[in-house]
Amino acid sequence: MAAGATMHTFEIELADTDRGVYEQFTLRAARHPSETEAYLVTRVLAYCLEHEDGIAFSEGISATSDPAVLVRDMSGKLLAWIEVGAPDAARLHAGSKAAERTTIYTHRDPARVLAQWAGAKIHRADEIVLHSFEPGFIDSAVAALERRNALTLTVTERHLYLQLNGANLSSAIHDQPIR
Repeated sequence: MAAGATMHTFEIELADTDRGVYEQFTLRAARHPSETEAYLVTRVLAYCLEHEDGIAFSEGISATSDPAVLVRDMSGKLLAWIEVGAPDAARLHAGSKAAERTTIYTHRDPARVLAQWAGAKIHRADEIVLHSFEPGFIDSAVAALERRNALTLTVTERHLYLQLNGANLSSAIHDQPIR
């Protein structure tokens, strides 16, 4: 954990009916001082929405050669490169070459995020998807965020229902190809 990082703990109940994933687990996430709470919430949601064997957070903001979240198989092979926020085109290009699958979850305006990649060379860009949420959804989740969190997440028909420390929130999950 980086010096000055704030540790957040999430007791998670996940029911992703779209993918048939039903899990209960504890997730610890260190928030670096330069990381916004909106980025942290999006990173935790990305982890949950991509949850599978071999998923992990990278070393964080200081790990410039790794994505925010990644999935490896038992041999160590990189299966999924999962970015958060608005990564630059070079990161997506490298991630798409390194992993079988690359995807992005953003807490920002998706139109602005997509615009920054216009005309950029990105390996297998037609296979990369940007996932976003309804305006205000992440901000509402941030308002409910604490150091210790009870989080229940249900996904059905690409709609997310989130209970976070007593707050009940929902949002469609918007999927946009980057090309």
